[in-house]
Amino acid sequence: MIMWAILSILVENKPGILFKVTHLFRSRNFNIDSISVGVTENPEYSRMTITTVGDEKQVDQIVKQLDKMIDTVEVRRLDEHKTVYRELCIFKIRLSNASDSMEVNKLANAYGGKVHDVKKDSIMVELTATPDQIRAFEELARQFGIIDVARTGVAALQRSGA
Repeated sequence: MIMWAILSILVENKPGILFKVTHLFRSRNFNIDSISVGVTENPEYSRMTITTVGDEKQVDQIVKQLDKMIDTVEVRRLDEHKTVYRELCIFKIRLSNASDSMEVNKLANAYGGKVHDVKKDSIMVELTATPDQIRAFEELARQFGIIDVARTGVAALQRSGA
């Protein structure tokens, strides 16, 4: 059964580690849906959050391979029900008339988004949400015309006691 997986990888903060991790995925013909990387509270380590899709065997195999890497401190497959995960997305949406601006504002508010850079012909909406919520917003925003989209990739931490 194909499933979505969130992987949290704590690595030593060294040059080339991102290449090594992404190369491991590529060499196994495994796709990365999103990736976010940042230094942790300890500057010696970085946390990578990678989302991917695969069957149980494939995901287990990639976790085992990541765990064997010398610069890897910890690899965890996060349970999405016991994890706080969000992605930042910025949409540039076409405005055909003045009423479109009000409608896009209503849509942004309904999803907890923030409106930026309102111009005569476009508006930018910043949305921090789960990937499913972002897809739902995107589907509704398509009626106006999406000019461009920038996404950060998922950031995730397991809840305490989980």
